[in-house]
Amino acid sequence: MKAHVADYQYKIYCLRIEPSSAPMVCITDYVRDLVIGANTYKSGSGYQFSGVDHDSSMSPGSFDLEGVLDVAGIDRDALASGIYDDARIFLFATTWHTPIADEEPIAKALLGKTEIKDGRYKCEAMMLIDALNQKVGQTYGASCKKTFGGTEFAGCKKVPVIRTATVVSITDRYTFTVTGLVDPDALFIAGAAKFTSGPNAALKAQRIKTYAAGVVTLHDAAYYAVQVGDTVQLTEGCQQRQEDCIAKGNILNFGGFSFVPTSHQAAKWGSQ
Repeated sequence: MKAHVADYQYKIYCLRIEPSSAPMVCITDYVRDLVIGANTYKSGSGYQFSGVDHDSSMSPGSFDLEGVLDVAGIDRDALASGIYDDARIFLFATTWHTPIADEEPIAKALLGKTEIKDGRYKCEAMMLIDALNQKVGQTYGASCKKTFGGTEFAGCKKVPVIRTATVVSITDRYTFTVTGLVDPDALFIAGAAKFTSGPNAALKAQRIKTYAAGVVTLHDAAYYAVQVGDTVQLTEGCQQRQEDCIAKGNILNFGGFSFVPTSHQAAKWGSQ
């Protein structure tokens, strides 16, 4: 049973979306905005919650969030560019006259599949308990499984170099040339490019495919056309190979297994 429930006579529902690289979004189904702690929960007629789906089995529940784009801080650009992918969602009930954050927790979820159609969006949220349905375990291979600069698996123990450059010419939405950098070309390969000005500002960072003599090529196209004068933040990358760790002086933290035999080698009959 729940330790505490909101007063049913004055109950309202609030939802908080916490993406990893964007401002928090707070909304409520009450008739006006509510200030709860340091956050303002926006009210409006542009969105609605579906009921939370639970049953008596061990399968995880789910719920949907539907709404009109550009209401309560959820805009088309951020949603379509993937900036809210896997954002954490906290749904709770409270009372409108004395609102308290997470007073009656209802669901904790991850933002999943999103559909955009005719100026509206529909987001599916899957409960955190769904992680128990996923297969877990380590995968062993020649490439490093660690994120460069991350802390998982005891961490990479390296702090990525971050540089800011300015776009001076454009080939297409994948390739553009920047100026203002004196770093080696290999530094930014497999890194990230995040625009800090121009049409793509504040959208999701793009992975860098190649970098040479100031020419940046992305794995995926920029959401909007890149423009001359845009500023972009380039973050050092790692191709997760043993030779990369050696070059960066970080071989002691290499997370790959270069000498694990392949299935073909393991199944091979003995020979001289």
